[in-house]
Parts: sequence; C-alpha cells; structure tokens
Amino acid sequence: MVTRSEHDVLNPKGVNVIRYFAGEGIRVWGARTLAAEASEWRYLNVRRLSISIEQAIANGTRWMVFEPNDYSLWRSIRRDIGAFLTRVWRDGALLGRTPEEAFFVKCDEETNPVDVRDAGMVVAHIGIAVVKPAEFVVFKLSQWAGGTETETIGG
Repeated sequence: MVTRSEHDVLNPKGVNVIRYFAGEGIRVWGARTLAAEASEWRYLNVRRLSISIEQAIANGTRWMVFEPNDYSLWRSIRRDIGAFLTRVWRDGALLGRTPEEAFFVKCDEETNPVDVRDAGMVVAHIGIAVVKPAEFVVFKLSQWAGGTETETIGG
C-alpha cells in the first residue's frame, strides 16, 4: 500500500498511484502524464481532449478536400470549427467565460498566403484553453471571535 508521504514523492514525477481509501475502496489517485512539470501536456485530460478535438476536426472537415481554397472556404472552416468548439466549451471542457476566451480559429489570407494555396494546402490556426484538473484543493480555515456588528437590510 502506498502511503501519503510516498505518494507526495511519486506524484510530481508523474506516477499515478493506486491507493486504498477507507470507505471508498481502491482508487487510481492521479491524472498526470510523464511530461515535464511545466508542460501543457502534464495532465491526462488535456491530452485526451486535445486528441479528441483533433480527430473530430479532421473528420468534420473531410468534406473540404478539393473545395476552392478561397474566402468562402476559410469562412466555412471558421464557422464549422467554431461551432464545434463552442459545443466543447458549453460542455465545460474549455476554460473561459465566453467562447472568445476559450478558443480561437484563424483561417484567412494571412494563414493561407499564395505559396500555401499553390501547394494545395489550407491552413487554420486553432487555439484552445483546456480546463485543468483541480489536483490540489486547498481550504483555509480560521477561527475568529464573532463581533456584534449588525447589518441593516433595506431601509
């Protein structure tokens, strides 16, 4: 059985230990990868979501092959990927109060200059802000002697 102090050593190294908790049973206690501590790929949910989004976008944009590589296509790419990422954001997987804070999709003449179009490619830059796990939940408790201050509400 892994103790809490052993877990405290293993967790920063990316080891997701199997622990027993009284009343809860056996649990995999961690969601880390072996990526460096400062890496964006540190958590399993970030990797899984990124792979899922990448695959969904690849499948959802397959229809674009052989379409004219112009403003209309670029607008369609922004619209379709934006709608998909908005659903991902609404499901709570992306961080931000608004879709604009949670992701961006850039596909225009800047990402698709003539040499890119001549090579038969269309390029879209996509950025996402993935919600990371609340790995450490910290509560600060304090004790205080309550005063006798009263608050008047309404008038």
